[in-house]
Amino acid sequence: MRQDEGTNLGGILSAIGAARDGFVQEQGMQSSSGADQSGLELVTEVAARMHQAMATVIVGKPDVINTAITVLLAEGHLLIEDVPGVGKTMLAKALAKSIDCSVRRVQFTPDLLPSDITGVSVFNQDLRDFEFRPGAIFANVVVGDEINRASPKTQSAMLECMEEGQVTVDGQTYELHKPFIVMATQNPIEMEGTYPLPEAQRDRFMARISMGYPSPAAEVAMLDSHGGAFPLEAMAPVTDGDTVAKLIETVRTLHTSAAIKQYVVDLTTATRSTPALRLGASPRASLHLLRAARAYAALAGRDHVLPDDVQALVEPILAHRMIPAGETQMAHRTNSEVLHELVRRVPVPASAR
Repeated sequence: MRQDEGTNLGGILSAIGAARDGFVQEQGMQSSSGADQSGLELVTEVAARMHQAMATVIVGKPDVINTAITVLLAEGHLLIEDVPGVGKTMLAKALAKSIDCSVRRVQFTPDLLPSDITGVSVFNQDLRDFEFRPGAIFANVVVGDEINRASPKTQSAMLECMEEGQVTVDGQTYELHKPFIVMATQNPIEMEGTYPLPEAQRDRFMARISMGYPSPAAEVAMLDSHGGAFPLEAMAPVTDGDTVAKLIETVRTLHTSAAIKQYVVDLTTATRSTPALRLGASPRASLHLLRAARAYAALAGRDHVLPDDVQALVEPILAHRMIPAGETQMAHRTNSEVLHELVRRVPVPASAR
């Protein structure tokens, strides 16, 4: 890692080296196109309220809640993968309940049809014409429960919705509501009755997270809070769809230097050239990583993106898009381990250029 001796912030960021201190000084200056302070204050205030409300339902998982809010503000979609019973659907419902907006839940099953998701044109006898009846995808927050229990044909119906924010039925295109986020849960593919998600659909999810088992203390607290009443029923919205749309606009304006953009590309390019992986991260992954880093920085109250923001999101943004090479699987190296090694190898930018 290179040294930047012209900085006075070494004491603040000594854990990650003086190279980043000069970067902080340059990035800390307000850009003419950067987010205004009032907008950032609204982001942190509303996000804090959402986090507090969701924490009453999801006990002992602050990082998971923070990632879910980050993906929402970055205009992405979230895939929650883990074994049954650890709160995957509860997390998705809690985020949806915290926002006063339209919410639809889809229970994915083997007999679910693509038209159940996108909608269908039905002949109206009175009008003597076909009329469109929207499917479950027409909502601000769509909770897709056990998405990998549906057939690949039905899964593919989500591709246009998630990437372009629209649905095409019988040659007619319909715009989806804004803001729009799909929060899907899935069980590990080794479990009975599941289908692996196609690479194209996994790539459309901005991030993938795992809930993991709670700590013993958190599980005891969960028994206290969930043993009698159902916290989700008592949860009230703390914001609305219009406010979330404003927060998203603020996140879009966060200043991102050329050096940060190059760092993002360097990280994703490294996944494509390492022999440990058969399939690396796509250009869409670079875009998702940059957008998520902006949201992560905004949640911290900053009007600029740091290398730390990018590094904090590398695993949830990139790991689910990569396919290990055969020898990597034999060596029992996970995608996360490969990513951690690449992050150590890719040089961190010393300053904005």
